[in-house]
Amino acid sequence: MRSLLGGGAAVAVMLVSGVAAHAAPASTAGPAATAAPEYKKPKIFGTTFQTDPGHDFTKGIHSRRDGVLRGWITYVGAGTAEYAPIRWKKGTHTEGRFVGQPEGSVTAFASPIAKNVVFLSAYGCKPSMGDMTVSRKTGLGNKKCSRAALIDRAERQRRPALITVHKSRIVQVQEIWTP
Repeated sequence: MRSLLGGGAAVAVMLVSGVAAHAAPASTAGPAATAAPEYKKPKIFGTTFQTDPGHDFTKGIHSRRDGVLRGWITYVGAGTAEYAPIRWKKGTHTEGRFVGQPEGSVTAFASPIAKNVVFLSAYGCKPSMGDMTVSRKTGLGNKKCSRAALIDRAERQRRPALITVHKSRIVQVQEIWTP
C-alpha cells in the first residue's frame, strides 16, 4: 500500500512539474518520439517541383533531407512510404491540378512512417472522404486522424500533401484541399 501511495505521489509531482506521466523513457522512445522543429513550408500551390540539393538519386530510393515537401505518397509497404514531389499546373478551363514528375523521372524518396505521425486530413478520417475538414484560410487539412487512416488513404489514392520529414522519418502529413 505504501509503495502504491509513493508511486501516486511521484506521478502527481511529475504532472505538477510539467512532465507527462505517459512519456516513454528516452531509450525506448526512439527517433519518432522527438518533436520536429517548425520547418519552412513551401508554397502550397507552387508551380515548380521542389529540389533536394545534395540528394544522390543514383544510390537507390531513400529519405530526403529534413523539411517539408509538397508531394504525394505513391506507395506504402511495411511501414515505409515512397513519395514524390508535385507541382500545381494551372488549367485553361479549370483552376488547375497537381501533377507529378514526368514519366521516367527518378526523383522519389522513401522514409519510414513514424509511429506517432500527425496526419491532418482535408477530407475527414473515414475512407469515404465525405467531410470537408480544411482550414478556409490555408486550404490545408486540420482534422487529426490516425496513422492507420493515413496508410489506408495512401493505399487507395494519391492525395496532394505537405509531407514533413524529420530524422529520416515522416512525422507529419497535411493534406492539401483541391477543388
